[in-house]
Amino acid sequence: MTNIPSPPKPEWGIAKKDKIRAQVKSRFYYMFWGAATVSVFVGQLYVGTGYRSFARSLNRLFDTIDVEVHKGIPDMWDNPKIIPLAEYDK
Repeated sequence: MTNIPSPPKPEWGIAKKDKIRAQVKSRFYYMFWGAATVSVFVGQLYVGTGYRSFARSLNRLFDTIDVEVHKGIPDMWDNPKIIPLAEYDK
């Protein structure tokens, strides 16, 4: 049998089996970010629920208030306690 030499390794990079992992993430990394994500989500639900109940109570309050707006000077017949200024000029 003839002895065939193996092809040379490429010089531009490291072979796959020789690569070193750049980041090794532990189980605690995933637990931390999972807990952070869940806590932000639950906080958003809590704030949204509080906002909705606050809006309902404000709507109930606004529904009970009646506002009357009169334009101009009130007429003497609308309120007999108001005396027109023209009567004092005489």
